[in-house]
Amino acid sequence: MTVRTRFAPSPTGYLHIGGARTALFSWLYARKHGGRFVLRIEDTDLERSSAESVNAILEGMTWLGLEYDEGPFYQTQRFDRYKEVIGQLFDQGHAYHCYCSREELDAMREQQMNNKEKPRYDGRCRQRTEPRPGVEPVVRFKNPVDGDVVIGDLVKGEIVISNQELDDLIIARSDGTPTYNFCVVVDDADMGIDYVIRGDDHINNTPRQINMLKAMGIEPPKYAHLPMILGGDGQRLSKRHGAVSVMQYREEGFLPEALLNYLVRQGWSHGDQEIFSLDEMIELFSLEGCNRAASIFNRDKLLWLNHQYIMNSDPAHVFHHLSYHLGSLGIDPASGPDIIEVIKAQREKAKTLVDLAKVCEFYYRDPETYDEKAAKKAFNAEAVVALAKLREALAVMIEWSREAIHAALQQVVDQLGVGFGKVGMPARLAITGGAPSPDLDLVIQLVGKETALRRFDKAIEFINASI
Repeated sequence: MTVRTRFAPSPTGYLHIGGARTALFSWLYARKHGGRFVLRIEDTDLERSSAESVNAILEGMTWLGLEYDEGPFYQTQRFDRYKEVIGQLFDQGHAYHCYCSREELDAMREQQMNNKEKPRYDGRCRQRTEPRPGVEPVVRFKNPVDGDVVIGDLVKGEIVISNQELDDLIIARSDGTPTYNFCVVVDDADMGIDYVIRGDDHINNTPRQINMLKAMGIEPPKYAHLPMILGGDGQRLSKRHGAVSVMQYREEGFLPEALLNYLVRQGWSHGDQEIFSLDEMIELFSLEGCNRAASIFNRDKLLWLNHQYIMNSDPAHVFHHLSYHLGSLGIDPASGPDIIEVIKAQREKAKTLVDLAKVCEFYYRDPETYDEKAAKKAFNAEAVVALAKLREALAVMIEWSREAIHAALQQVVDQLGVGFGKVGMPARLAITGGAPSPDLDLVIQLVGKETALRRFDKAIEFINASI
């Protein structure tokens, strides 16, 4: 059989870190086994679901590169199918109408709590055959009253739930719309999902879903409930910890591969290895390697990983994602040196693509100001002489190469009889404005002859005006 997994977000918000981790693990498991990865949008909550949230989820999946093989399917487009299955459950004696009012249910729960019992529906309408005039009933699933539900969880191990702990779940509201847990069951059955990989916040739903599948005559899928991702303080992950939209990480300058690499280590490990290519993730991933304990979100670790990916990825790939951030700064990389060479020169200076865009800016735009602290130290009367001499040497150069530029720098240092810093510091500041940069001869070579000479003139003019 072909392995079939699914990712089934509810479109009530953006795609967040926990959802992305679930999607990744489901995607990896399908890819590892040559299976199919299905995307399903669980939009039965009509009040909270929105087209904007659907778009945010699809955009996040696309940016992460988690291609789905089937879908997206929408539950709101399958209401006729859910109605059909509810009719079948009625015919088979697995469902019934419940006419209890809100007041009756509240009184029932209050009495149970006063008796120190678990609040739950007591099944009083199970045997009811006559409708209650003027009341639109809900539909409840007739849960088994004895026996156990055994979940052979592929992460948590065997979980046993007594059916006496479960009440009769509402599967259709009084207006006829189906409920979340019921739709999930029908969808998983119809779509042939045989592995359900999801967060362990869903684990309480699983025994109910298994009972409904068995009532439908369907073999339940295998379940793997992933531990939660917690903040550094041990609390449930929230916005203050980093549980923001996946696309916010794009805005903050993370490469999608770095985020995927970080997420795969949130609840899964392969020895002490920290960095995994996508191919390695697919090859090595296993549910057996997932941890039972919750993982801790560490932004510093994510930044470290992102830095590794910026430094070691193909510069052309880095540029593909960097172009968005260059555009945000109004930088046209076609207006200056080869962006690929600039990325190679600057990538060690940046932990994010936002940083990288900023430290690449001076290659394409003359500095408007100079770092104040650096200028106080490097820009003086001696610097004017050094810059003028260097400008003169560079202006007559025919071969514009890094080696020739280095020779020109050394020539000026020797002529003036000073240390290299007396020439290098004001020259670097004139070219970069104070931005982090690699070796000076490389920087001058990359910005180009015309730009270098213009910036030296501007710096000399600035120093003279300041003295």
